[in-house]
Amino acid sequence: MAEWLMALVLPAIGGSASGGKTRIMWKVYVLKSLTNGRLYTGYSESLEDRIMLHNSGKVRSTKAYKPYALVYQEEFSDKTEARKRELFLKSGKGREFLRSFL
Repeated sequence: MAEWLMALVLPAIGGSASGGKTRIMWKVYVLKSLTNGRLYTGYSESLEDRIMLHNSGKVRSTKAYKPYALVYQEEFSDKTEARKRELFLKSGKGREFLRSFL
């Protein structure tokens, strides 16, 4: 099963009370502007903080179209894989996938 699909189905594996190591999870996300319906795709370690930055106008590429709502996300344990998925979602086939999914 593709890692991005597993991220939708399986919960993230975190640390345990017995001293297990917490894994860093990268999120690929799609935001929709509540102003004009535009989609913005990105990736981040801290999705909540990143959305807050978008909605507070601190991200130059999105501040003109705020506020945003999260409409899609995927989770990855590897930053490189998250970046690859973000680039795919920004491609023609990726936008086609998002239109069919959303």
